[in-house]
Amino acid sequence: MTRAIDLDHNRFKEIVKGRVRKDLGRYIKHGELNGRQGKRAVTIPAPDIRLPHFRHGQKGSGGVAQGEGEIGKPIGSGGDPQDGQGEAGSEPGRHSRDVEVTYDELADWMKTELDLPDLEPKGEKNITTIAPGRTQPMVHPASPRNRKRTFKRALVRSLTLGIPINELPQRLIPEGRDFVRNYPKTIVKPQANAAIIFMMDVSGSMTTEQKDLARRVAFFSKVWLMKKFPGTEIRYVIHDAEAKECNEDAFFNTHESGGTKISAGYGVVKNIIKRDFSGDEWNIYAIQFSDGDNWGEDNEECIRLMKEDILPYCNMFGYVQTLSTYGSGDYIKEMRRLGDKSSEIRIAQVTEGGSDEVGKGNLSVVGALRALWGIRKVQKQLL
Repeated sequence: MTRAIDLDHNRFKEIVKGRVRKDLGRYIKHGELNGRQGKRAVTIPAPDIRLPHFRHGQKGSGGVAQGEGEIGKPIGSGGDPQDGQGEAGSEPGRHSRDVEVTYDELADWMKTELDLPDLEPKGEKNITTIAPGRTQPMVHPASPRNRKRTFKRALVRSLTLGIPINELPQRLIPEGRDFVRNYPKTIVKPQANAAIIFMMDVSGSMTTEQKDLARRVAFFSKVWLMKKFPGTEIRYVIHDAEAKECNEDAFFNTHESGGTKISAGYGVVKNIIKRDFSGDEWNIYAIQFSDGDNWGEDNEECIRLMKEDILPYCNMFGYVQTLSTYGSGDYIKEMRRLGDKSSEIRIAQVTEGGSDEVGKGNLSVVGALRALWGIRKVQKQLL
């Protein structure tokens, strides 16, 4: 039996989640998310929601709209109750509560709030789809009968009643709870493989703020892809003048110095694709994060690797460039020229205070997600 308080509690949780969903863009921009280890979920600090109630004033204080003051003048002692005066206070402050949101819920909200399209897979392994199956519980009388299990139950019942074995052929008649019926259910079948490869420049020109922008774009990209491909394989590559494959922690927390050679990172990405994701059944998504400062003589080799060894295998290659602090950031020009000839390339130039709307200069994290995962000019067809 469900208690009324449980219904009220569940309704309150839905109200809080509705508030979080309404402000989803703010949480994406400011990165107010904490992952749960071992879970496909995040916690989001949501503002405390207080239910409306009446509060009575002192007797004899006057009726409605009576007393001194002008229209629009704040009532009370003035000032923000949150503003401190250097001493301990006795007034309550504004509170927040942590709301746990699963990756699936977050991805559904992203689809609605950011207007993202469904992804188009090209393989038929490892994407989960619903397929019909059947089981044999005792269920609705209209379900198909399982004859073997029905007579087995009738035999057991007859023997427990003491019916002699030689009389069973005449007296073994199923009745009541002997009947076992097949009942359809849905089962999960693998359908398609997916992999996402993140690559980031960790040279001396990439600041902590630039890496934080990359972290937020990478996190929400991972959530979005894992909604469609629950078994998504994830790889991480970092590079300066040299490159290596690493784990997630090293990807976001490595601090390097020195020059930048993007082709070194592309070489590692090429090897990962060849080693782990060869074959037409893989749906490969790669996202590169850089400030766009590359050793000039390296650009030609980068374009060659992209054309010959990376783009032919990718459903999408995203290039996310943060604001260049020290250099020219010219590598985005090479990517735009390449993108004019390749529908797989998606480009986003992201800054902390950028725009949410694609096509309006520098983008925010929300705008970068729209640029990467929005409507493509040409969708890859299912093979």
